[in-house]
Amino acid sequence: MIGREMAVERFPVEAGHILMFRRAVGYADAEDGADTANIEFAPPTFVQASAQFEPGHRLRPGRETWFGSAGGPGEMPEGGGRLHAEQKYTYHRPVRVGDVLSTVERDGETWEKKGRSGTLKFAEMITEYRDQSGELVVTATAVSVLRVPNEENA
Repeated sequence: MIGREMAVERFPVEAGHILMFRRAVGYADAEDGADTANIEFAPPTFVQASAQFEPGHRLRPGRETWFGSAGGPGEMPEGGGRLHAEQKYTYHRPVRVGDVLSTVERDGETWEKKGRSGTLKFAEMITEYRDQSGELVVTATAVSVLRVPNEENA
């Protein structure tokens, strides 16, 4: 199992949030003179911003234990060891301005790959994003990996 995140109860999708997200990830049309009146749909991966709407989420800045991508170069959070290996999004329909999303999380598949230096243990965490009427909008699947070295490589 991957460390549990807190489910987001209310994630309002607003044009201003989408504009800021587009700027943060480098969309050229989100710069000078961008107009939120022309924003209708959220770009791919936007739902990851839902972390900002859950005060206890580990990715939200300002928490005492916030590590961002790490505490520093080459550091892992205390008690950590799992690394983010993959992220994929399945869109059942576009995320639209005016949606109010909530999330439900569940464990997905687990598997292992053995090699000369040890075992890699993979685990999926599936997050479903539903709109205010309960319709499934996006399914996000995160895969983490934990390296368990052989005794001689520990």
